Amino acid sequence: MQRRNFLAAAATAAATAVTTSPASAQSTTQDAGTKPFRLRYAPHFGLFRNAAGNDLVAQLEFAAAQGFRDWEDNTMHKRPVEEQTRIAAAMERLGIRMGVFVAYGVGSFDKRSFTGSDKKLREEAVAEVRASVEVAKRVNAKWMTVVPGAFSIDVEEGYQTARCIDLLRRCAEVLEPHDLVMVLEPLNWWKNHAGLFLRKIPQAYEICRGVDSPACKILFDVYHQQIQEGNLIPNIDLAWDEIAYFQVGDNPGRNEPGTGEINYRNVFKHLHTRGFDGVVGMEHGASRGGKEGDLAVIEAYRTADAF
Repeated sequence: MQRRNFLAAAATAAATAVTTSPASAQSTTQDAGTKPFRLRYAPHFGLFRNAAGNDLVAQLEFAAAQGFRDWEDNTMHKRPVEEQTRIAAAMERLGIRMGVFVAYGVGSFDKRSFTGSDKKLREEAVAEVRASVEVAKRVNAKWMTVVPGAFSIDVEEGYQTARCIDLLRRCAEVLEPHDLVMVLEPLNWWKNHAGLFLRKIPQAYEICRGVDSPACKILFDVYHQQIQEGNLIPNIDLAWDEIAYFQVGDNPGRNEPGTGEINYRNVFKHLHTRGFDGVVGMEHGASRGGKEGDLAVIEAYRTADAF
C-alpha cells in the first residue's frame, strides 16, 4: 500500500514537472521583464532572430528587454564600418557592453603562425591584431579573441610554446597602449578542432605567465574544456588570475545550459561567488527551432542563473 501511494505521488510529481512549454517559457520570460541576470551573459546576433527579427539593432533591443547587459560578435571585424557604428550606437543607448570579436583565428586554424618560424605568417598575425584596434575603438570593445593557429607535429612542443610567447609579446605591445586585451581561447581536439596548438587551460595559463602582460589573458570556453579536459571548477580556480572572459555551451550538442551534461548552475554560482563581473559569452545554438526555441534559451539562463 505504501509503495502504491509512493508511485502515485511520483506520477503526479512527474506530470507537473514536465519540460517548460513554450507558453510557460514565454510567460516566465515576460514576468522577468528587464530584471538583469546575476552574471553578465552575452548573446550573439542570430540567437534571438526568430523572436526579434533579422534586424541587428532589433535583436539588441529584444535582448536588453530580457535583462541581458552584454553582447558578443565574432564577426564584428568583418562588418562594414557603417554597420559597426550603428551597432555601437545602439549598444550605448541600451546600456549593453560589447564582448569579444575575433582578432586572429578564424581562417587561420591551419597556419603555423604562432608556433612556426615563417616570418610572413608572424607579421600577418601582428598586422591583424593591429587592425583590430580600430574595430575595438569603434564598437567600444575591450576584449578580442586570438587563436594561435596550428600545432606542428615535427617540432617539440616546448619550442612551439616559446615561439608563441614571443609573438604574443609583440601583439601585446600593440594592445597595451590602448588598454585592450587579447584573450587566448583553447579549443578542443576531440570534437571540433583537431590539430590546433592551444587546447588546454593549463597550457594557456603557462603561456599567459610567459607573456606577462595585462593585454594577454585567457578565454575559458566551458564547452571546449568539458570535452578536452573536464575538471572545470578546479581548473577555473587554478587559472583564475589569468582568466578575463568566459564562454559557455552545453555538451553534447553545444546548445543552451540544461541540454547536456554540464551543471551550469553550479558553474555560474562559482563564478558569482568569486566576484566575476566580466562577460559570459553565449557561444552556442538553440536546441529547438523557431520563436519557442529562442524563448527556451532565455528560460534556460533564468534557470541556471537562479543559484
